[in-house]
Amino acid sequence: MSQTVARAVDIIGFVSRQPRSLTEIAERLGVHKSTALRILQTLEEAGFVRKDVNGHYAMGFQLIAYGQLALDQVEARSLAHPVLQELGERHGHTVHLGELVGDRIVYVDKIDGRGSVAMGSRIGLPAQTHTAGVAKVITAYQDAATQERILGQATFERYTDTTHTSREALVEDLRRTRARGWAEDDGEHEGYINCVALPVFDARGKVTHGISITALSAVAPLAELRAHLDEFRSAAQRISTELGWKGNTHDGR
Repeated sequence: MSQTVARAVDIIGFVSRQPRSLTEIAERLGVHKSTALRILQTLEEAGFVRKDVNGHYAMGFQLIAYGQLALDQVEARSLAHPVLQELGERHGHTVHLGELVGDRIVYVDKIDGRGSVAMGSRIGLPAQTHTAGVAKVITAYQDAATQERILGQATFERYTDTTHTSREALVEDLRRTRARGWAEDDGEHEGYINCVALPVFDARGKVTHGISITALSAVAPLAELRAHLDEFRSAAQRISTELGWKGNTHDGR
């Protein structure tokens, strides 16, 4: 770890226990006040530290927000897993939990289906922005700025005849997704695989997760998956309720 980063980490831990003066922080680091001040100014700009009414440095609100997000992420996967497992056992299809991490949607849980064909998705890997149902459903529910950043990750590489290869086509798909309350992958990455995906809301009413039910199109084409949408939506609602959401997962209210 570089010396500057190590000092910044030390400062964050030091002020998290109680507010500290510039003198105390400089003495803690064993550096001149001007050196400590430069690091503090950078941390303050990022929201990692803040000045209190006495001019002392305390933990910044951005750190509190990140800490809450970390707790939410751990909680979401643990709460969602039994629901995903239940869906997988009942239908025999592959079930995913996706999560918005930075500007990407990442697979954070997966229940493998009973089929013998392996799917390319892996826990910890990003979902294709322009093809994966779970990526599209999460993206569709973001504010304009966040959606713009996510769309910036899309490659629009063609995989099949149904792949969205332009921004305009994907944006239109996202509009339809938001209007009806679910996303679809109509063989857009692998022509023999399709899926439907539903949003998961947290206590703040934000969609940071989504679930998708993925099947071989020869076993369960989109029409069959759509026939179970009420059940899939109910599963997403159960997870949302566990996360503190009081509204309806269909329309976000």
